[in-house]
Amino acid sequence: MLVPKRTKHKKEFKPKLKDRAKRGTNVDFGEFGLQATTKAYVTNRQIEAARIAMTRNMKRNGQVWIKIFPSRPYTKKPLEVRMGKGKGNVEGWIFPVEPGRVMFEVAGVTEEVARESLRLAAHKLPVKTKIIKKEGDQ
Repeated sequence: MLVPKRTKHKKEFKPKLKDRAKRGTNVDFGEFGLQATTKAYVTNRQIEAARIAMTRNMKRNGQVWIKIFPSRPYTKKPLEVRMGKGKGNVEGWIFPVEPGRVMFEVAGVTEEVARESLRLAAHKLPVKTKIIKKEGDQ
């Protein structure tokens, strides 16, 4: 599971989701990438589920790059607790994904296998996505 080793603050404000991603919008390492078209908070469990779905479909051939890391904590108060009394406990870790952000990259497999594995990974994520190729390969 992706979790930061240590953080500066135990609890943080929830980050604002902006209009477009300013960085991480290109396929840098692999041949194919999974690019977000909507915005949402992606948890560490969703990233791990997508990674497992990809590697199982590729039968552990090729290479996978995860270009997002859940470094922001999110908190939640227990059920049936009255208002006030401070911020809740840390429940998990999130990464705010904006439209245009490339989340996963794949290389070393055929185009059909890469597209199918990225499609399976997209089903595990809370954002709408599209599969893109590296700029020089078209």
